[in-house]
Amino acid sequence: MRNMENEKRPWGEYTVLKSGEEFKVKSIIVNPAQKLSLQLHHKRAEYWIIVRGQALMTLDEKEIHLKKNESIYIPKDTKHRIENQGTIPLEFIEVQTGDYLEEDDIERFDDIYGRIK
Repeated sequence: MRNMENEKRPWGEYTVLKSGEEFKVKSIIVNPAQKLSLQLHHKRAEYWIIVRGQALMTLDEKEIHLKKNESIYIPKDTKHRIENQGTIPLEFIEVQTGDYLEEDDIERFDDIYGRIK
């Protein structure tokens, strides 16, 4: 079991808090005015729980505003994105579940950092 892996990204950073065979828990920080790519995962579902700040969440074609103590479920094969439109860092906990949890299970559709293959 691997724990406490920190990764910097152009939008902020994440830390793997705990991982097991079919789950991974991350703390994710999105800097102000930044957003993750519009993406989906074929092999995992995710749960996001906002712990600080406010988020604009895209889930398929819907936009949803989330604030501290609110959460959302993202099924496999569902396009999603989170954006920090606020002035403080957005922090949320991500719980991944599935039989494959590696970072290469990302299909990107829109990315302001040029990471679409």
